[in-house]
Amino acid sequence: MKKRKVLSVLFSFSLWVLFFACRKDEIVLPAEYELLPIPVRTEASFAPGEPIGMYLLNEGNMGSNKASIDYVDFVNGYYVRNIYSERNPAVIKELGDVGNDIQIYGSKLYAVINCSHKVEVMDARTCVRIGQIDIPNCRYIRFSRGKAYVSAYVGPVAIDPNAQLGAVFEVDTSSLSVTRQVSVGYQPDDLDIMGEYIYVANSGGYRMPRYDYTVSVVERYGMKQVRKIPVGVNPHRLRQDRYGRLWVNSRGDYDQISPALHLLDKKDPRSKELTVTDTFDISCSEFVILGDSLYFYSVSWNDQTETNRVSYGIFNIASKTLTESGFISDGSEKDIRVPYGIAVNPYNGDIFVTDAKNYVSSGVLHCYNKNGQKKWSVRTGDIPAHMAFLYKTN
Repeated sequence: MKKRKVLSVLFSFSLWVLFFACRKDEIVLPAEYELLPIPVRTEASFAPGEPIGMYLLNEGNMGSNKASIDYVDFVNGYYVRNIYSERNPAVIKELGDVGNDIQIYGSKLYAVINCSHKVEVMDARTCVRIGQIDIPNCRYIRFSRGKAYVSAYVGPVAIDPNAQLGAVFEVDTSSLSVTRQVSVGYQPDDLDIMGEYIYVANSGGYRMPRYDYTVSVVERYGMKQVRKIPVGVNPHRLRQDRYGRLWVNSRGDYDQISPALHLLDKKDPRSKELTVTDTFDISCSEFVILGDSLYFYSVSWNDQTETNRVSYGIFNIASKTLTESGFISDGSEKDIRVPYGIAVNPYNGDIFVTDAKNYVSSGVLHCYNKNGQKKWSVRTGDIPAHMAFLYKTN
């Protein structure tokens, strides 16, 4: 353990020298390596499909150009802060302004940088930059059959009651070029792909208080919007389950209309069309699905106490019941000020929750085992939010 620590210090110092040699006109912080209390393993000991690492995209404050990527190395037991800067010392302005989504597809890592109007593309194993895709006010990204689909607000980053319709852009993942696009609802956020259709949650966030309340259905072959499904006001996150259904959270109007969780299913098994079959009175800010468990947390502002009300839970999507009042069992949730991101390791059930703290300084990543007991915590970049597992391949 002592040898590992000395080596990490020497390595970080050498990177510091490299940075200042490559960027004489800028002051760039080197990556930081921190040992985690997890066993060191060889990559060969990981099973195919088991995560060997996890990328964490830190949003950074809007206008500060401080989006960054951290990396949890499950093989060597390190947490690496600001890995993008380390691996790409010649890139001016580093990652960009406001990281909004991060995903891996094939051998590439994609980071959606909202206010820099681009999708940054890197090698998934090394985080070395490959190129970028220019998309205005981009939000989220998903993949299918060699194509990437990116939701975008399209218009300027500003509250505007007359804000324009958003769009979904199709991108060829080989050439990294935009091939087609289609208009959808107002300010589209998360999206998912099922069969021949893309489903997009239209938030209408810029048009507040006249939020959108629909999910657009886009037929991929013709790249056209074929219909809209009414859901709750201000939908945001959208996830499919193993039963061929979609779950959508709506955030309400932060005043009179409460948040909710909606299930989109087929009323007729012979039909291809999804519709809202159930709505649950559950405040769900972010969620992730693993098996029959929908892990979620809720952050809601209380005007009377001027504090956030935070809660955690597990919803059983098979029985449609709330099975747990919270997935953290050891009382350590009190250490989390503002939960801001959630992920679950599909191999061992470890639960990851990020804490944005005060939104202007370093956040924290917490790791819990499948029974909800804290394993470790580590300092992150500013506003840690989005996570993507790097899996071992054959």
